[in-house]
Amino acid sequence: METNLNVEEFTIDVVQDPEDISDVIYSLMVNPNLAPVNYFNDFSEEPIDPKLISSNDTEDSGIIQLDGYPVPMVMTTHAMHHNLADDPESATEILISRAARKMATYGAKPLVVNAFLYHIDIADPNGQFIASGSKKGLENAATVFGLKIGDRKIRFDIFEQDGASLPTLIITMFGIMESKDKVLTPGFKVKGNNIFMIGKSYDDIAASEYLEFYHGISDSGFQIYDLDDEKRIQDTVLELNRLDLIQSANPVGRGGLFFTLLRSAMPRELGFDITTDAEIRRDAFLFGEAMGRILVGVHPSKENDFVDYMTETKIPFFALGHVTKGEVRIDDISFGYIDKIAINPES
Repeated sequence: METNLNVEEFTIDVVQDPEDISDVIYSLMVNPNLAPVNYFNDFSEEPIDPKLISSNDTEDSGIIQLDGYPVPMVMTTHAMHHNLADDPESATEILISRAARKMATYGAKPLVVNAFLYHIDIADPNGQFIASGSKKGLENAATVFGLKIGDRKIRFDIFEQDGASLPTLIITMFGIMESKDKVLTPGFKVKGNNIFMIGKSYDDIAASEYLEFYHGISDSGFQIYDLDDEKRIQDTVLELNRLDLIQSANPVGRGGLFFTLLRSAMPRELGFDITTDAEIRRDAFLFGEAMGRILVGVHPSKENDFVDYMTETKIPFFALGHVTKGEVRIDDISFGYIDKIAINPES
């Protein structure tokens, strides 16, 4: 059974790498999907009380300590409509990968996933195509990540549509922490910490906010992803946390590496000084949203042990730079300080 939608094959070569990265940054600052990073969210990151754990991250997720339960529980909710009608299997695998990666950056092991399809007419062939593909993607991802699936694999809303609404898949994932003392948070901790990215960067800007908002291209297919690579990277981050080799972790997600760095720096009004990878296009390196990447903060005293462990795993990782007192620098160019770049991007 085939869908009626056809996404034209997209290649990065049709987009020129901008010479002025600052223009991209300041343009994306007003993107409605990224502006909350700067203006609307409370990025305070109070010390975590093991007796009452909460999350201040930007995702719809949280860490909860239930009365009488020895370790915290974690829940995260993610949604996807991009290309769901064209390739529901891949869309579902990507969505579950994102949720599981988020779990890993909390220091949690994912256990259970539930899925819900909205705006689907199951009596229509296209609705059946989406439901069937979503079910297959759910089962594929659950097998790779070792997840149990809720009592009904895919739930539906049944209603008469009175307008054009994009099919949307929403998944909720539940996980468990190993210990109260092993909770990770996304924010950088102190000036001088080293910043590493675990996972491989690609010349890939497909399905990114940068491509759609800055270049006006929305039909680009999916970003690069690999379920097996995702699992290895997530397991590695969990083990790094158990060994106390990382102090923070944040999945590279919406807005790409640059906005993930902002989300990591803002809680304590810190900055970052990084060097991009000369082998990757700079726009793809900073704003691409390829899957399977996690940003981690490493204390200088643990750097050698971290590098030794990562070298043994043979998982790609990249030394980005270090945490600053507040200045944002990329390739030796200053973009101001974290409060100025966040509040007055035109200054």
